[in-house]
Amino acid sequence: MRNAALCLLLLIPCALQAADWKVAGDEQFAPYSYVTLEDDQPRGLDVELVKAVMQAANITYNLRLYPWERVKRMLDRNDVAMAFQFAGTPERMQQYELVGPIRTGSTVFMTSYKTNLTDWADLDDLSPYIIGQVRGYAYQSNFDKADLRRDSSAQNPRQLVSMLLAGRIDVIVGDRVQLMYFVREQRAEQSVHILAKPLVEMPRYVAFAKGDRDRADRFAAALERLRDAGTLDAIYQRWQ
Repeated sequence: MRNAALCLLLLIPCALQAADWKVAGDEQFAPYSYVTLEDDQPRGLDVELVKAVMQAANITYNLRLYPWERVKRMLDRNDVAMAFQFAGTPERMQQYELVGPIRTGSTVFMTSYKTNLTDWADLDDLSPYIIGQVRGYAYQSNFDKADLRRDSSAQNPRQLVSMLLAGRIDVIVGDRVQLMYFVREQRAEQSVHILAKPLVEMPRYVAFAKGDRDRADRFAAALERLRDAGTLDAIYQRWQ
């Protein structure tokens, strides 16, 4: 009986290691990760990057996209093994085991032409304006802590762009490629202006629970192999 119990205990770690990884991402982060009205099939640049790494690491997984606040809660509760795509801020690095970056994006300020703001030198230049941002998003440490007038009612970047175009806010902040994706969706390219100076060139990471180094290292090794082989660049180019 004692030997049988010992064998069972030895098998438990193997069973856990062999289980499919549950992976979660943001469902409203087009063109990086999104779902359409037709189905809930995950699509986007970051989705393809994560899938390629998982395949290279020979990891079986189940990847689904959810609202961003739910993604963070699921990772915090260990309901998923891994989540993406997290900004590489010092705060996020303290919260999670971050691996990557899988890519880097330019975080910018966008205004409508109804606003007379043409550029900025420091954050104080933004103080007269109401700045829209997505609830729960981290952008850049100094900006996140700055004493500015903010509207954080938007649930996703698409809503944020709509609020700007409707004149409800003066300025919005977000990823350049993503904001322009939603502007083009509304055929409003002539109505907006991106300030020349970016807030930050922000690396984006996948995240594991703090202390989960085994999974993090396994993903990191496969990511590095694909980067060295040029596989990641080939995926980037398909989304340019």
